[in-house]
Amino acid sequence: MTPPPARALAASALALGALLGTASCSALSTPPTAEKPDYAATTTAPPTSPGGVPALTPAQAQAALLTAADLGEPWAPTQGAATWHDGLLKATTERPDCRRLLDTLYADELFGATTRARAVIGLDDVWNGSQLRYQVVTQSPADVDRRVAWLKTLPAKCAEFTVTTAHGNVQKVQVADAGLPEVGDARQGLRVTMSGATLNDEPVLLTLDVAVVRVGDDAIGLTHGGLGDVSPDIAQATLQLGAQRLADVRKTGRAQI
Repeated sequence: MTPPPARALAASALALGALLGTASCSALSTPPTAEKPDYAATTTAPPTSPGGVPALTPAQAQAALLTAADLGEPWAPTQGAATWHDGLLKATTERPDCRRLLDTLYADELFGATTRARAVIGLDDVWNGSQLRYQVVTQSPADVDRRVAWLKTLPAKCAEFTVTTAHGNVQKVQVADAGLPEVGDARQGLRVTMSGATLNDEPVLLTLDVAVVRVGDDAIGLTHGGLGDVSPDIAQATLQLGAQRLADVRKTGRAQI
C-alpha cells in the first residue's frame, strides 16, 4: 500500500537525517545502479582545471554521486522524465532572465549549455511521484561562482511572472530564495513554483527546488520537484550529505597521489 504523503515525507527526511549522522564514515565506492542512458557519466579523459587541480576522474565522479541506496526508501532509479517536465517546463516568457531560468530547468543545464556533467543520476520518489536529479562536475570556480551569482539575482528579477506552455496553458511562476545549509564554498538555492490550470481546467501546481553548490574545484547541481508535496528538507539534507561525500572523494584522491 502506498503510504500517505505526510508519512512518505517524514520517512524520507528521517532516512536522510540518519545518513547525515554517519556521512563521515560512508564508503566511497558507488553501489550498482540501474542502467540510465540519459544520465551516464562521461568517460573521456578528465581535463585539468584552470587552477591546475586535476578534474575528477570518471571513477571519482561516480564515487561522489549519491544514489538510491544512499538516500534509502522511497527513492529508486528513475524510470524517465515525468510528464510535467515537457508539459510545464517547456514554456516561454518575455522576460529574458526568467526565460533563461526556464530553459535551464527544461534542459537540466544548471552549469550552462557547454558544461558536460562528469556524473549524473536521476531518482524517483515512488511514494509521491517527485523526481530528483543530482550531478557532480569539475568546473572553474570562477565559472561556478558566476552561475551562483546569477541564481542569487532571480528571486528579485523573477519573483513572479507568467509563462505560456507548449500546450497553450498560461501558468503563474514564482521564484524565491531557498535556504541552504552552510556547505561548500559558494551556494545558492531556489524554490520555483508553477501554478495554473490545464486546458481541461484541472488545477496544477509544480514545485521545484534547485541548487548549485561549489566545493573547491568541483560543484554539485540538484533539482528536486513534482506535482505533490516537495519537502525542502530533502534538498537540504541531500546537499549536506553530497558535499561531504565529494570532499571525502577529493581527500582520498589526494592521499593516493
